Amino acid sequence: MSAERKKLLLRLDPAVHDALARWAADELRSTNAQIEFLLRTALADAGRMPRNAGGMRKRGRPSTVEEQPPEES
Repeated sequence: MSAERKKLLLRLDPAVHDALARWAADELRSTNAQIEFLLRTALADAGRMPRNAGGMRKRGRPSTVEEQPPEES
């Protein structure tokens, strides 16, 4: 994904945030990634996912170096 990701301030009820954070931890995602996952699922289910939307980022920390294919021996 080469486009810069949008930033959004989101105000949530503390109990809703806690429930989202627990759910995200259960699925090994950050709370932010869980919210994005749920929004993408809702958009797809409603037939409103933009065709030009990039994919979800891979789980885990972003790589600091480009991954090289293994050398053949």
